[in-house]
Amino acid sequence: MSNCVVASRFFANHCNLFANLRLFTLKNPNNLVSTTFKKKLYSTKPSSFFGASTSAGVKTMSFNYPEVRRDETVVDDYFGTKISDPYRWLEDPDSKETKEFIDAENNITRPYLDSCPVKKDINDRLTELWNYPKYSCPFRRGDRYFFFKNTGLQNQSVLYVQDTLDGEPRVFLDPNKLSEDGTVALSGSRFTEDGATFAYGLSASGSDWITIHFKDVATGEDYPEVLEKVKFASMSWSKDNKGLFYSRYPDQTGKTDGSETEVNRDQKLCYHRLNTAQSDDVLVVEFPEEPLWRIGAEVTDCGKYLIVSPVKDCRDNLLYFADLGKSPDISGKLPLTQIVFKFEADYEYITNEGSVCIFRTNKDAPNYRLIKIDLDNPAQENWETLIAEDEKDVLDWASAVDKDKLVIHYVRDVKSVLQLHSLTTGKMLQTFDLAVGSVVGFSGKKEQSEIFYAFSSFLTPGVIYHVDFKKTPLKPTVFREVEVKGFDASQYEVKQVFYPSKDSTKVPMFIVHKKDLKQDGSNPALVYGYGGFNINIQPSFSVTRLVFMQHLDGIVAIPNIRGGGEYGERWHNAGRLLNKQNVFDDFQSAAEYLVKENYTRPGLITIQGGSNGGLLVAACINQRPDLYGAAIVQVGVLDMLRFQKFTIGHAWVSDYGSSDDEAQFRYLLKYSPLHNIAPPDGNGRPEYPATLVLTADHDDRVVPLHSLKFIAALQHAVKGSPQRRPLLARIDTKAGHGGGKPTAKIIEEHTDILCFMSQALELKFHK
Repeated sequence: MSNCVVASRFFANHCNLFANLRLFTLKNPNNLVSTTFKKKLYSTKPSSFFGASTSAGVKTMSFNYPEVRRDETVVDDYFGTKISDPYRWLEDPDSKETKEFIDAENNITRPYLDSCPVKKDINDRLTELWNYPKYSCPFRRGDRYFFFKNTGLQNQSVLYVQDTLDGEPRVFLDPNKLSEDGTVALSGSRFTEDGATFAYGLSASGSDWITIHFKDVATGEDYPEVLEKVKFASMSWSKDNKGLFYSRYPDQTGKTDGSETEVNRDQKLCYHRLNTAQSDDVLVVEFPEEPLWRIGAEVTDCGKYLIVSPVKDCRDNLLYFADLGKSPDISGKLPLTQIVFKFEADYEYITNEGSVCIFRTNKDAPNYRLIKIDLDNPAQENWETLIAEDEKDVLDWASAVDKDKLVIHYVRDVKSVLQLHSLTTGKMLQTFDLAVGSVVGFSGKKEQSEIFYAFSSFLTPGVIYHVDFKKTPLKPTVFREVEVKGFDASQYEVKQVFYPSKDSTKVPMFIVHKKDLKQDGSNPALVYGYGGFNINIQPSFSVTRLVFMQHLDGIVAIPNIRGGGEYGERWHNAGRLLNKQNVFDDFQSAAEYLVKENYTRPGLITIQGGSNGGLLVAACINQRPDLYGAAIVQVGVLDMLRFQKFTIGHAWVSDYGSSDDEAQFRYLLKYSPLHNIAPPDGNGRPEYPATLVLTADHDDRVVPLHSLKFIAALQHAVKGSPQRRPLLARIDTKAGHGGGKPTAKIIEEHTDILCFMSQALELKFHK
């Protein structure tokens, strides 16, 4: 999509937490546990599990879980309710005791995963299928075209440049050369309007912290300056190509490498002139009375205005603008004119004609619409609607192209719809034909007469289309199509069903499996969910899911549960704050549907989710442990009473609420995974499904303490109980929340995920 859409959605992506199946990888933990700590943690030899038995196709074992110190003196008082937090000490990532706990957990998990008899088969097949070329849409900046490509197994995708669309590509920036293990990744970038200078962010070990670098496009040489203390940053060049607006945090004591837990606060918007030191940057916008706000900014297409969009949570923003024509030298704080005064809706800048700007908004339009705001007369009563809200379809994004047109992306029953509209009247001009799937990439600019868009689906690895507006009639042509060796889409089928949730709400779900599947209840099923932050989980291609279907005879199910944005703000609101239980009910009803329709049975169902989806999975195994055979809890938000106290967690209050509010506290307490663990008792309370909890040492989005406290509490609770299925944790190193993870680590962790499922459920690998 266009630069403006990318910038305006930057903060939403960071609130997204983790909507993708970007799993984490664990390096060999080695033997780092001290002798004294081993004596405290283990009743017998460490790294051991013993005694195997099977029941209903589920493999069970007895484990010697660590005997972890519980500090019963830590008790919080929430509105008269006393809450014990015996693992509070695990909130310190730098303490010797925390590090020893992590080693102890890894030293139990690693032997279990490595003992999988088909581990090599799984890893070999994942590696083989992963080894196919992956491309981004080409995009033109200045007189050159650029695109990203990964030849297959490269740790990071490489940015290429070519002089013409059919010219010979040359490597422009290869992140693989920046670190031996591929853990330095490109994270955000912007070209100047003339395409002469490239600003790009680099992150290390998966952290959200980045450093911004500058490259001369013609020579390939970097400028000397590096911008630091940057996180959740928008980047936008002034139209004279001389400087960059970007947001940064002030200097702070302690480390800022992604392994810290301190709250991110006091972000400021600065202006950096090219080829000068960061110390010379100009502070242009700040809100010192609101230390938790994050400041987005975008220079308008005409270059005259700077649109400033403060956000405090993960929805809704205020709106200001500065007239750059009145401050051409940018020597100090910019005078701002406020347009939106309440945090009650989203506003995304799309483009402008003179003083009239077009914004995408859900103000009085839960499915979003496009409106016109005249900056010369910006009062709300003067706003005009350009494209009205659709009754059913969600207006997901828009981009100005070919001077007087708009490309509009709608989501219709979780599937992509791509249309061309008039920029002046809003009238629809054309619909671009798409199969059932998702538009996963787009490039095009208002001053350019061509666009590219990428399409993917459960059974389509990727197709890039090109539209040349100089040719009539307008007809998309295939620019590039990706093929995966060893994958035959005709052997599989996809269906979308609508199943009833607990309150009879109809919830859509995609089901993918081999053709001629026997619905006899004998098939393993992988159910993936998210359900939060207005995020759409649309069809996408996954090699891991393919291996699960192809070699483990599995079924993949993706329920589009409430809390997401598949049906606009109404769907989102139905799954947030005091409606969060709807999300868990929708997910549990999806599993019940699969059992009822004889696709599978509870002992063969694996549920999986990351970040907000990790919360989903953990809450569901607390509430309905009988319904699943295995669970994958990835980088989950699991302590719902304290999440807002760490890094960017305060921004999630818009979806979860806060324990600082009495009504919200009492609701959070009812489902918080850490506070609702109930061990099996042999008298009706069933054992937990086999559970693998994953986190990473540089995750500064959902800090590891969530996973560490949860697994410690879970393992403690089941001691002496009939629990026989494994409850394990896997803590990665030099990794974060998922972004920028090198391919080698991804494949390694996907291998472990499938090995865990195979071991726990005794699945057979068919070559």
